[in-house]
Amino acid sequence: MKNRNTQLTAVLFVIAFAFAGIVQATPRLDGGPTRLPANEAPRPDGGPVSDTNPTSPQDEQMPVIIINSTGDVSRGKTGSFVLDMKPRLMFGAMFVNFTVSGTAIPGVDYVALVSPAYIGQSGYGTILVQTLPDPRGSANRQSYSVVVTLKPGLGYALGAPSSATMWIKP
Repeated sequence: MKNRNTQLTAVLFVIAFAFAGIVQATPRLDGGPTRLPANEAPRPDGGPVSDTNPTSPQDEQMPVIIINSTGDVSRGKTGSFVLDMKPRLMFGAMFVNFTVSGTAIPGVDYVALVSPAYIGQSGYGTILVQTLPDPRGSANRQSYSVVVTLKPGLGYALGAPSSATMWIKP
């Protein structure tokens, strides 16, 4: 039993030191944490360095997401919209809400798109647009647009551009 307690204690210390660099917190005399920027040293009495807490939740910057189109796509081919998130997340992923508009008709010109889009830990995501053969016949040589507009959501902010257009060419 003593050996297990020693191992558990060692594992807890390793985990605490691993997260100490990420959290950048120091204990205070009253027992509460004080979050400090990496370049500021704690005071000898354990109190905050300044009166304001520079990393309060209101001041934390949310990831900013923008969208771009890969350009025009021919019928029967797959095009994509690329989502770019800065700064990228250290852990986990994010889902981004969007709406679709334009002159192209879902189910006729392309396979309908479903919101939300997934952005992985890399900070990039794609919304694939699979175009369909033209049911109107070859006499109609018109291009149709697909416009994806990002919508606000929890945990991210919208950057510019927040909307992108792809043209489906005949």
